[in-house]
Amino acid sequence: MTTLLHLDASGRTTRSLSRDLSRRFVEAWQMVRPTDRVIRRDLAIDPPPFITEDWIAACFTAPEKRDAAMQAVLAWSDAAIAELEAADLIVLGTPMYNYGMPGALKAWIDQVVRIGRTFSFDLARGDRPIRPMLGCKRLVVLSARGEFGFAAGGMRAAANHLDPHLATCAPYLGVAADAIHTIAIEYQEFGDARHVRSRTEAEARVATLATKLTAMQVVDTNGPASGQKEDCSARVAA
Repeated sequence: MTTLLHLDASGRTTRSLSRDLSRRFVEAWQMVRPTDRVIRRDLAIDPPPFITEDWIAACFTAPEKRDAAMQAVLAWSDAAIAELEAADLIVLGTPMYNYGMPGALKAWIDQVVRIGRTFSFDLARGDRPIRPMLGCKRLVVLSARGEFGFAAGGMRAAANHLDPHLATCAPYLGVAADAIHTIAIEYQEFGDARHVRSRTEAEARVATLATKLTAMQVVDTNGPASGQKEDCSARVAA
């Protein structure tokens, strides 16, 4: 059984294009694999807490030395990391806000990218002391942007701080660079024929991607799989 972690970060609910794309992807997946598990977390409706001094102190205290207050301050992080660990595929619906990610999504990343849980730190490794601890997940980023031209080579590529930020953090979510799939709707603020075309194309690409990935039967490296199994050994972070 494959486990999907379905995240949404848009402050909009019924009018959100990124939410619509993520819903379409999950529904298309479930049409083919109805018994797969879907973990749902809405980062906008139930936003993650921000990092505080108490959180940092608890995080950098050895687990066996944490008192009840420290355990409490890490409870949200522990739950979110458990969801991430269980997931084989992360389905992320997110808009681009001010050329980057919504604050709720950044807060989630801050809560789950955590020493001793999703990455290790060892100065014996020299100038690269940080090493991801998770591996063999895929990330599907389903996004909406008000302007256009944010892809590589586009007129606003240099202003795209959403996709590069996600790609930089991805290894600490257990996702390698070649396991990120991004589909975006553009021209939203223009509301013209280009926007309609972009949305139609994105919806078609979502359906195609869901079909492709369900056929691969993405699984994590720690559990057995029935039927065809994706060979992800080359993607697991060293």
